[in-house]
Amino acid sequence: MSLPKPAAGTLRLGSIAPDFSAETSEGPIPSFHEWLGNQWGLFFSHPDDFTPVCTTELGAFAKLEPEFAKRNVKLIGLSANEVETHLRWIEDIDEITGCRLKFPIIADMDRKISLLYDMIDYQDATNIDDKGVQLSIRSVFIIDPAKRIRLIISYPASTGRNTAEILRVVDSLQVGDKYKCTTPINWVPGDDVIVHPSVSNEQAKILFPKFRIIKPYLRLAPLNVENGN
Repeated sequence: MSLPKPAAGTLRLGSIAPDFSAETSEGPIPSFHEWLGNQWGLFFSHPDDFTPVCTTELGAFAKLEPEFAKRNVKLIGLSANEVETHLRWIEDIDEITGCRLKFPIIADMDRKISLLYDMIDYQDATNIDDKGVQLSIRSVFIIDPAKRIRLIISYPASTGRNTAEILRVVDSLQVGDKYKCTTPINWVPGDDVIVHPSVSNEQAKILFPKFRIIKPYLRLAPLNVENGN
């Protein structure tokens, strides 16, 4: 069997997330964009149902879904199997984790959505199903309410994802969008932020009254996201 061709375009940060329709474990989605509405989206893929690493990941996302909901983020997964298989897999995940997985998992048997989002792994020739069709790799996309892709991560099959890091990136993006700032390495909510280079010192005095200049290009400021600066 010939291998599927890569998608014509290449998705990059800032690209509009391609729209699609899909069958899912929670019913049909006629339009991904309409399903997202004005919320953020976390879209992540899996190469196959009943795989050990992916089982632990979906369980972790299910447990953290309330935290994502607080941040106005909708979760949606994808796996290269049919809906009926997804539903049986979800039963296992619920049993193992002790919680109920509520977000939809897309059925992508023909790999159309995997190709649309460039989720096919050409480097690992063993990543195929019993028909010789390549499976999707383990990708993560964070999509903002304007439908722009803000984060892309692809994980190797052997390494489980870090849900805390994905949640941290959501916090960083949302804080940055709201307060005209960026975040330094290992930032978590409550840490100092970096005043965005486009903000002058005069503007910074208003936006970040307690900002301090480390270097002309590096200005740090405390940020109270609940009560303002």
